[in-house]
Amino acid sequence: MNNVADEQWMQRALMLAAQAAANGEVPVGAVLVRDGQIVGEGFNQPIGSHDPTAHAEIVALRTAAANAGNYRLPDSTLYVTLEPCTMCIGAMIHARVARLVFAAREPRAGAVCSQLQLCEHHSYNHKMQWSEGLLAAESSALLTAFFKSRR
Repeated sequence: MNNVADEQWMQRALMLAAQAAANGEVPVGAVLVRDGQIVGEGFNQPIGSHDPTAHAEIVALRTAAANAGNYRLPDSTLYVTLEPCTMCIGAMIHARVARLVFAAREPRAGAVCSQLQLCEHHSYNHKMQWSEGLLAAESSALLTAFFKSRR
């Protein structure tokens, strides 16, 4: 299902992840796209903003919702460089994001397929399509370099 546009948006998310790393934050970037246009984007910033909810996905969703004047973001696709956590999946479901594309798995806290399968949970009234692996090597390399530099 990945195509040239998907790769373009993930490249943008990787650029945002690099910006997070430059700010001393875990390098994760997210881009929310609807109708071929970026409607929100963000990078991890919980340390700098003193906000534990300031994950890249949440920042992108907040920006998009403010731009749209609506907390619902149907027919949108979120591109993120790392498998989302439980908080971020919950926010995407509440926002009615149609599709999630993530690069690398998060083996310790990933809530899509690594630890939990929240997108498949029967209790949610919204089902989000998802795919993984697009530019995973690039995302993983960025994360590895970041954590190596901090040791």
